[in-house]
Amino acid sequence: MKERILLYISLFGISLLLLVSCLKEEEYPIVPEIEYEEFLSLVNKETGVAEKGVLKFSFKDGDGDVGLGQGDQDPPYDYNLFISLYEIQNGDSVEIEPALTLNQRIPLLTPEGKQKAIRGEIEDTLFINDPTSDYDTIFLEFYILDRALNQSNTISTPLILRKFPL
Repeated sequence: MKERILLYISLFGISLLLLVSCLKEEEYPIVPEIEYEEFLSLVNKETGVAEKGVLKFSFKDGDGDVGLGQGDQDPPYDYNLFISLYEIQNGDSVEIEPALTLNQRIPLLTPEGKQKAIRGEIEDTLFINDPTSDYDTIFLEFYILDRALNQSNTISTPLILRKFPL
């Protein structure tokens, strides 16, 4: 009876070892990939204007070299999230050059240890209102760069309404 129990325990242990050895570490391409998740407009209830909004997207990168350190300040390492704003003007998409750039800095995200592949979600709050504009509909296009200067795919948000009637 003891021999049979030891045999079952041994077979279970070997099966478990084979199962664990078959599990692969997640692999992603070394060029970062991004995917749009959502945009949440933050509307001022007194004015009916979406002055800010939260852009949320997911990313994955095979070598984990996403993000900038505090010492990274000079181009090409001044920004690594590049955002363009477009207005819908009389049915046409027109890129707007904001007074202040919408480009942002993603902080250093490289994981510790041997496995460097990384994935996650990023949220960024942006000022989207232009009080001098008569147009109420916009969209954003954005991409990221990793530290090897590999550019991700470019994503567009759906149309975003920034002025609401009271």
